[in-house]
Amino acid sequence: MVAVKLKKIGYTVQQICRCLTLAASSFYYRLKPKAINAEMVRLKAAMQQIHNDMDATYGKRRMLSELQDMGFTVGLEKVRRWMKNLNLVAKRPKQHRYPSGGVASVIAPNKLNRQFNPEQLNTYWSGDITYIRTQQGWLYLAIIMDLCSRRVISWAFSDKPNIELTTRALRLAVQKRRAYRNVVFHSDQGCQYTSVAYQSSLKEFGVESSMSRAGNCLDNAVTERFFRSLKSERVNYRRYETRNQAIADIINYIEPFYNQKRKHHKLGNISPVRYEMNLLKSA
Repeated sequence: MVAVKLKKIGYTVQQICRCLTLAASSFYYRLKPKAINAEMVRLKAAMQQIHNDMDATYGKRRMLSELQDMGFTVGLEKVRRWMKNLNLVAKRPKQHRYPSGGVASVIAPNKLNRQFNPEQLNTYWSGDITYIRTQQGWLYLAIIMDLCSRRVISWAFSDKPNIELTTRALRLAVQKRRAYRNVVFHSDQGCQYTSVAYQSSLKEFGVESSMSRAGNCLDNAVTERFFRSLKSERVNYRRYETRNQAIADIINYIEPFYNQKRKHHKLGNISPVRYEMNLLKSA
């Protein structure tokens, strides 16, 4: 305290240190805590805000990336430590064991062959169906994703997991992606995809069909992973009274959150929409 008062009066650091037989480093150390504390307050507030804005879906790595984008100079270990201190726990999916092997489809070969990271948009699309419980009964969701950007480009809902559901998702994808010719669409061997009607729709739009081996979820792992994220980050924390309530919440997860905001590790910690914008700029 004496050293600080002398500094305010006008004494130089060298004069103060000689008078008090104090090392210069010790003097500066005494002046730092307020600045350090102010920066720490900013950091903790930012981490809490990110945690809330991203609906508690960010672990330490995506939290670190977000903080660095905001201008903070911080390391992974510090982020981990402060997330623990602030009790910022990310939602985590349950671990699943997936079967391997399986019989190839007679309808279409596995053209994707786990090439999950194409360099160009509209090279490979993938699709699947999942179900969501509501108090009105089951709700079924079909999506189509562009594997290059991991963007969910179309979705459709129904109270029945039928061919009409998957066909609506396909038509929406075609409408949204104008430059889609020669794209390969990959799915499992569910009857909604192997049906004559659906295969005819693919041919009508000039889309090639590719199918996973029977019972092998890993052949369509990226789409499976999206559904896992949807449920572990959103659906499992909700109780939907009606199907319409579930539809509104899931669309809110897909479009403003997953596609536009949520950082994706495989994309270099940017969102699918940002990744597509970067691709188009560099084209």
